[in-house]
Amino acid sequence: MLDKKKFYINGEWVDPKSNQTIDIINPATEDVCAKISLGNKDDVNEAVRSAKTAFKTWAFSTKEERLAPLEKLYELYKKRWADIAEAITLEMGAPKDFATKLQAGTGAAHIKTFIRYLKEFNFEKPLGEHAKNQRIIYEPKGVCALITPWNWPMNQTCLKVMPAIASGCTMVLKPSEVAPLSAMILAELIHEAKFPKGVFNLVNGDGANTGDALTRHQDINMISFTGSTRAGALISQNAAKDFKRVSLELGGKGANIIFKDADPKAIERGALRCFRNSGQSCNAPTRMLVEKSMYIKAVERVKQFANEMKVGDPNKEGEHIGPVVSEVQYKKIQSLIQKGIDEGATLVAGGIGKPDGIEKGYFVKPTAFADVNNNMEIARTEIFGPVLSIIPFENEEEAIEIANDTDYGLTNYIQTQDKEKANRVARKLRSGMVDVNGAGIAVDAPFGGFKHSGIGREAGKEGLLEFLEVKSVGGWN
Repeated sequence: MLDKKKFYINGEWVDPKSNQTIDIINPATEDVCAKISLGNKDDVNEAVRSAKTAFKTWAFSTKEERLAPLEKLYELYKKRWADIAEAITLEMGAPKDFATKLQAGTGAAHIKTFIRYLKEFNFEKPLGEHAKNQRIIYEPKGVCALITPWNWPMNQTCLKVMPAIASGCTMVLKPSEVAPLSAMILAELIHEAKFPKGVFNLVNGDGANTGDALTRHQDINMISFTGSTRAGALISQNAAKDFKRVSLELGGKGANIIFKDADPKAIERGALRCFRNSGQSCNAPTRMLVEKSMYIKAVERVKQFANEMKVGDPNKEGEHIGPVVSEVQYKKIQSLIQKGIDEGATLVAGGIGKPDGIEKGYFVKPTAFADVNNNMEIARTEIFGPVLSIIPFENEEEAIEIANDTDYGLTNYIQTQDKEKANRVARKLRSGMVDVNGAGIAVDAPFGGFKHSGIGREAGKEGLLEFLEVKSVGGWN
């Protein structure tokens, strides 16, 4: 069992002031794999004080002073890539190949991308030819509270930490208490890259105590949070009391609109995107909307795909899905699968219980429901497991209406060979992202949503701008 009870504050690994600890559970075995501390108000105060002190100088650092340690961090990350992937497999059950290529891979991609955007970004510029003595200055927002989730631990951590560093902010990171191990490796790398003391701090803990103390803290200027919509609302309430800047990346219930002229692989590609990462992705296409003329065949194809989808040991190589992250998640998913059955949806694959031959670990059967209508709870609730709802539609207008009839608006998907139709529908979908024919969303494209899916954007230039305030100066010489 790993002992990870220390926090990283002011450039050092320090003993916590809190004496509370929590076990980290390997979701594939249900065994304790590590122990961390749960930070209290005193731990948070110390970390915020460190970041506030560091901000006085880091805020005025040059591009070169930020780029040098970031570039060093990228080189160090590549050397520890395998360790990061292994930690992600251990803490949240991502299969070995998936953890290596995508989970750890996205972290490296974001570090590299933000280095490029920092090099290109102009922090000072004239307003325009019409006002030559007017200057626009982009300044760091201040001390940031960064709160990250367990489902894509390194992806989300790097989407926050890297632009915060690049913008000149200082920060306190609170990773998910369910999966903090990979973030602690990143802290080791930041230490090795020799960032100035206090620029980056890490305090582990839960949301109700540590997270609440952090987001309420009077010296926090900005909160960047990824997690549930419910938690995002609570954080917004804390932030509103003293007008903290807030960036929220929350839930989703993506619609995948499959028209009758979709390419031959569209059905299976959509099911895979839903089941991948054991369904634990906010941007997963969990509602498959299928044109009625091909609906029956589509259901049969999903049934075959789901039944053939392999579920197993995340430490093994190969194409399969692992467990969901925790017993709490497992029970939630099971209850929602039962809800779908009770609501009258047709269970075509998967269902209640663990896959055949698996007795231990939080493994869920890849599950698909047909004959779903958009008023059912399984069509409206973010299940966050490998559960797909298949919904028929008559025409383009109805498909758009069903897709938009949700509290969420993160990612929607379109499958058609008609380019004009694809562009037309993409404009009408109320979501922050639209993926057409499996093209994917670029690593530096703005990531974020409408409605209950959050506020603000991550990645690329927009991700950098999230951490910057805009100042206008008249009479600039």
